[in-house]
Amino acid sequence: MATPQGPKKPLGQILLDKGLITQDQLDEALRVQKNTTEQLGRILVDLGYIAERDALKAHAEQLGMPFLELDRVSMDEDVAKAIPQSVVQRYNAVPIRRSGNRLTVAMADPTNVFALDDIRLITGYEIDPMLAAPDDINALLRGVDGGATQEELQTALQALDGGFEQGLGDDLDLTTAGVDEDIRADQALEDEAPIIRVVNVIIQQAIKDRASDIHVEPDRRGVRIRYRVDGVLHEVMRVPKYVHAPLVSRIKIMGDMNIAERRLPQDGRIHIRHEGKDYDLRVSSLPTVFGEKVVMRILDQSSVLIGLNKLGLFPEIQAQLESIIVQPNGMILSTGPTGSGKTTTQYSVLNKINSVEVNITTIEDPVEYQLPGLNQVHVNRKAGLTFANAMRYFVRQDPDIIMVGEIRDLETAETAIQASLTGHLVLSTLHTNDAPSAVTRMVDMGVEPFLISASVIGVLAQRLGRRICANCKEPYKPPAEALQRVGFDVENMDDVVFYRGRGCDQCLHTGYKGRNGIFEFMLMTEELQDLIVKRAPLSEVRNAALASGMKTLKSDGFQKVVEGLTTVEEVMRVVFTAGG
Repeated sequence: MATPQGPKKPLGQILLDKGLITQDQLDEALRVQKNTTEQLGRILVDLGYIAERDALKAHAEQLGMPFLELDRVSMDEDVAKAIPQSVVQRYNAVPIRRSGNRLTVAMADPTNVFALDDIRLITGYEIDPMLAAPDDINALLRGVDGGATQEELQTALQALDGGFEQGLGDDLDLTTAGVDEDIRADQALEDEAPIIRVVNVIIQQAIKDRASDIHVEPDRRGVRIRYRVDGVLHEVMRVPKYVHAPLVSRIKIMGDMNIAERRLPQDGRIHIRHEGKDYDLRVSSLPTVFGEKVVMRILDQSSVLIGLNKLGLFPEIQAQLESIIVQPNGMILSTGPTGSGKTTTQYSVLNKINSVEVNITTIEDPVEYQLPGLNQVHVNRKAGLTFANAMRYFVRQDPDIIMVGEIRDLETAETAIQASLTGHLVLSTLHTNDAPSAVTRMVDMGVEPFLISASVIGVLAQRLGRRICANCKEPYKPPAEALQRVGFDVENMDDVVFYRGRGCDQCLHTGYKGRNGIFEFMLMTEELQDLIVKRAPLSEVRNAALASGMKTLKSDGFQKVVEGLTTVEEVMRVVFTAGG
């Protein structure tokens, strides 16, 4: 059996020699690696310093084996059957070609000696492993359009249907396969109970489609499954009505919720590991007239390591933000509606300033992402642990930086302000439409204006707009009325090239893939502080902020349109409000 050779030299050195990264980038990645179990290549990709394919090619060179581009490989059907499908899925290993008694196998992890031994024993061939991209292997296994996943769902539904025909009904045993909170790659779908297979397929497909939320919605005749992808809901499948009760029960079991309680809303949490990555699913059930609706929020634990430079901040705004996050005290607020990326921004800031020299404590409801080096506390109202109470105890823990998940009331606001005035840097969020409105929102809560002017050092308002798909990007002319709405001079329309996505398989035919932040940053100045103390109207505060250099959400969004990152229609969708 062929086994991978030992490492010739460190991966970081290989990438440096190829000129793919700088020494500073390598040093930062090594610093991050000290606080995580992720491999160096994965960290460099998550930080945005290299493409995933370049990291894999360097890893293959380190192992002394070829990197296989599967999209350039034609597979022999007879060779494809050499390894049972359950083993293929278990080890993410695809047979490519056979020569005599040797079988070449593309693998996501060719260093897995257990996988190599199993494949050799099952096939009777000596194995020559080659490294391939996990996405390429999955595309080869499932088909780029996800057809195999749909087939798995139909197979599971048919098996479930057969169980009901045999009279199982609501007594279908949901626990025969155990309450396993992981979607395990080493467990073949055909070995699982049908309802477990249905739930696993729904979650797997959502992760594959880059969904942020899964909606399980019962109606009069069936159950609708919708995914929120890049902020927009899409219906992806409908399942029969009889699936609803066991489907919800299975999700509740995974989320450690009460399956007997169907009249009250419940919350739960599921931790899964899928294709080598950790995800947390925040589960919420709500009784409706047609039965319980379930929503699962998918939290990718690696997404908070993207860095400030990947949020979509223009250099001037990023420079201003970085200048205040290193200050020893003061309050920095992130504002925007639910789902606008405030939490990701807050974590990106914390990740930027996190080091062994500072003590960072957070109070959240709930703790969405777990970052190494942070002391994270979960709100527990039943036990009396609220945002305000936690803040009072935090100051006794010798903190340097405190993050409050959200300022919802006067008590929390005043406690956070007192912490910022006594030598702590405080980060928090507010629900307001723009940056200047954060001031009036806090005054409305009952906070004294002089406390706001003395504590707040910066406010970042934001939205998330969908990014044009790079694969099907094409120039076009947007409607003149849309351009006039965002303040663009239509007479100069010929001087600017506008882009949109035509729609393709990679973007689910939406024309968009991924999202970009749209920002408005108000840096506190002496003039603004004076206006706040004088209780000046919001319009005066906004005009003063604009005069000091603040760019509005509208102008920031339109600059991204001009640079070909998004479309006019998308900026109008996420930024403009009535009268805006």
